[in-house]
Amino acid sequence: MRTYLISYDLAQPNRNQHVLAQVIMGLGDKWARPLSNTWYVTSDREEFELETELRELLAEEDGLLIQATKREAVMTNTSLRWFRQRRPGLDLAPDGNIIAFPLPAIAAAEPMEPELPFAKAG
Repeated sequence: MRTYLISYDLAQPNRNQHVLAQVIMGLGDKWARPLSNTWYVTSDREEFELETELRELLAEEDGLLIQATKREAVMTNTSLRWFRQRRPGLDLAPDGNIIAFPLPAIAAAEPMEPELPFAKAG
């Protein structure tokens, strides 16, 4: 398992930024995003495999950097918080503070009372 630094520069940031972020979060077992366009991803894959998957989301004028890293890093005015990739079918405790999406269907509950109408301004 290696940790990669992934950074990109989009000529049109609103074009694919959300899709690009979703793909980066799925590239490995863990990810962190210390800056808006800079990511750390822990993965078993090789650099060229990551680049191949991300390249199809980039336009010709966009830039992409993927580099294997060591554990040491220096950061100013930012922090690093690692997240694990979300996996479907994860068993979660019903009384825990983690919610899996989409939520499982809730068993038939007691009928709710109808909402009261809004008061009219007069």
